[in-house]
Amino acid sequence: MRLGPYEFRPRLLPALVTLALLPALLALGFWQLDRAEQKRALLAQWEAGKRAAPSALSELGATGSKDADTRFRRVRAKGQYDQAHQFLLDNQIREGRAGFQVLTPLRLAGREKAVLINRGWVPMGASRRDLPDLPAPEGEQQLRGILTDPPSVGIRLGEADTGGNDWPKVVQYVAPERIQKQLGYPVMERVIQLGRNQPHGFERDWEAPVHFGPQRHVGYAVQWFGLAAALLAIFLVVNTKRSKPAHAESIHERFHADS
Repeated sequence: MRLGPYEFRPRLLPALVTLALLPALLALGFWQLDRAEQKRALLAQWEAGKRAAPSALSELGATGSKDADTRFRRVRAKGQYDQAHQFLLDNQIREGRAGFQVLTPLRLAGREKAVLINRGWVPMGASRRDLPDLPAPEGEQQLRGILTDPPSVGIRLGEADTGGNDWPKVVQYVAPERIQKQLGYPVMERVIQLGRNQPHGFERDWEAPVHFGPQRHVGYAVQWFGLAAALLAIFLVVNTKRSKPAHAESIHERFHADS
């Protein structure tokens, strides 16, 4: 195909490489844009939940499931702490210090189910065998917090804990089904982050539910689209050559004919 003084002749190998890589690069770029939009929606839901008036946990319906409409809702809950059965989420770093997040079951008043209360962060002792003291008040408690998913720990490898009958129990991640079996009563899939001004908690500075905002995803998308554009440009340059003038071709053919 001629393009003015240039001729475009795609060769097989560069064409195959471009056809394989270009759709993948574009797909990665659009995927990052989609991730950015998801982060925007998540942050908007989080901000709206913080501004809303607290609702009674019993009024939110089936909060035992991960219903998107109830995530990040400010809630009030009433019940008794199960002091004898507490969980310590391992590998929680705060200001460069290793520690645990304390999850204490709250047996809800008038209901069979319990909800885990994330009471905040405590530092680790000299070793993981040196577990911190986890005081919890007796009697019925009324507390406020934010209803959210269990703390994220990235990739889950192996069992949530080592089993056994020791309490408090150190866990690598929160597995509601396993926790229900260990406690012997049903537990909601969502947890409540205890409000910063609520008593009987530990260090709490609840952050946004994303590690980095949508801007970084947009930046990644620009990089993927940039690579796709560079790949396409290289393909065109490699396969495009300057055409020889017509009179040069006739002279070349005449020379060979005379010889």
